[in-house]
Amino acid sequence: MGNPITWFETVGPEPERRAAFLAGLFGWHTETADGGYILIDTHSGRGMNGGISEPPPGAEPASLFYAEGPDIQGMLDRANELGGKTLMEVTEMPMVTFAVFADPWGNAIGLIKGDGDTRVSDGDHPAVDWVEIGCSDPQVAVGFYRDLFGWTFDDDQPSEPGTFHASFDTGSDVGARGGVGSSRDGQPSVDIYANVDDVAGYVDRAGSAGGSVVMPATQVDPETTIAMFVDPTGNTFGVYGPVG
Repeated sequence: MGNPITWFETVGPEPERRAAFLAGLFGWHTETADGGYILIDTHSGRGMNGGISEPPPGAEPASLFYAEGPDIQGMLDRANELGGKTLMEVTEMPMVTFAVFADPWGNAIGLIKGDGDTRVSDGDHPAVDWVEIGCSDPQVAVGFYRDLFGWTFDDDQPSEPGTFHASFDTGSDVGARGGVGSSRDGQPSVDIYANVDDVAGYVDRAGSAGGSVVMPATQVDPETTIAMFVDPTGNTFGVYGPVG
């Protein structure tokens, strides 16, 4: 089994406004912890929970996910051996131990200490259970993440001409799955996706609540439609669901 993905984070300005937007759109519960960090419980019964925080001075809004394991110092060391770069050393806090590194293409990736049994509260709200890693050399990135986290990738496959995408499974029955693919604009990116029953409807609601559409509802395979929007504070978020 590979390392599961059990936490997501959106980093950007006006975290309280972003929390209200996401709670209103998806029905998620948010709670502000000591220090101002905002916790998200999706109450979906699956996928992963997350958090909302402000960026360091001068940083742009971004998203990241956290892979879980019992030895994150070892994981961090291995990431560096494979060409990554430590952004935050292993940090112990009262409720969590974590670290952050940049992959060789510049994506910030989190590590969180745990035994891989993280669960989400019961409920029927949209689950956050998919992540997309975009970079300039996704075929090489597949090898990086396979080696680092032990994820299993599908057959490496081109998507549109000149692009590449490979889906992965962490091998765990908790958390999120995802994909590694060509960057939309040549820049590194991590996108977080919620699983919804009506992609176009959620995009419309996001727009009515002050968001803006980055990608309208688009069918990507015989069974799946995806879309992306930017929330009112500048963070990109994705939704996916059945064709309809």
